[in-house]
Amino acid sequence: MATIDKIGRVVREQARLTLLRLLSEMPGYAANTSLLDDALVELGVPIGRDKVETEAAWLAEQDLVAREVKGPVTKLTLTRRGRDCATGMVEVPGVKRPSPDDPD
Repeated sequence: MATIDKIGRVVREQARLTLLRLLSEMPGYAANTSLLDDALVELGVPIGRDKVETEAAWLAEQDLVAREVKGPVTKLTLTRRGRDCATGMVEVPGVKRPSPDDPD
């Protein structure tokens, strides 16, 4: 069971970093969670829409994104701290730290 827990932690940390990086490339540094979920699937980090919403809330609690919910749509906007985390300037426990050879 410990191995499954470790894999789950690694996937969550990778998904969080990927969400921040995706937002850093979006116009206005913002996107909705539906679009981000589709992008995660394309990038090989398919965690599902419910988990994207959960991670969005977690990222907002860490002040890495601003989260705005309007009905069924959740919009995320990258904060300065989130951008610093995405580039490795700031280390946040729970978010994978990018390695120097990771593509930007």
